Amino acid sequence: MAWYAIYTKSRMEKKVSLRLEELGIEAYCPTTKRKKQWSDRKKWVEEVLFRSYVFVNIDLEKQSGLVRRTFGVVNFVYWLHKPAVIQDAEILAIRQFLSDHLEVETIGTTAKIGDYITIESGPLTGQTAKIVGLKNKHEVRLKIESLGFELVAALRDAGDNRL
Repeated sequence: MAWYAIYTKSRMEKKVSLRLEELGIEAYCPTTKRKKQWSDRKKWVEEVLFRSYVFVNIDLEKQSGLVRRTFGVVNFVYWLHKPAVIQDAEILAIRQFLSDHLEVETIGTTAKIGDYITIESGPLTGQTAKIVGLKNKHEVRLKIESLGFELVAALRDAGDNRL
């Protein structure tokens, strides 16, 4: 069993995840909360973090056909002509990051290989991360190498220590 990324039809991520779970397949569709402004009100809405992507934890040989036949699934995401394997540690890091931060967004990245560090304290202790810089100490970034994305969370205010 391993985690794989699947590509879905536009705006079908949550439905695909639900359908896969109904079929007994462990699926993960990361979501975040975002405050939306309308002319008459503000409201928190749940948005998909990785548009058109859902992660599945499957035995590729036994369950890939079932995943591909699920309505809304386009195909697996491929890397070097094979379905892209997502490391358990990366799925865990995404889950932890989303539980620690309120509003998160993704940024596609084409950054070149740089310096790597091992995080020594905090909720991501032991994780390897790429240094991508700080933005006025108001933002923290976690780069997920195998997906080519950065998770970005902004500090809420000066009095709040939590990112």
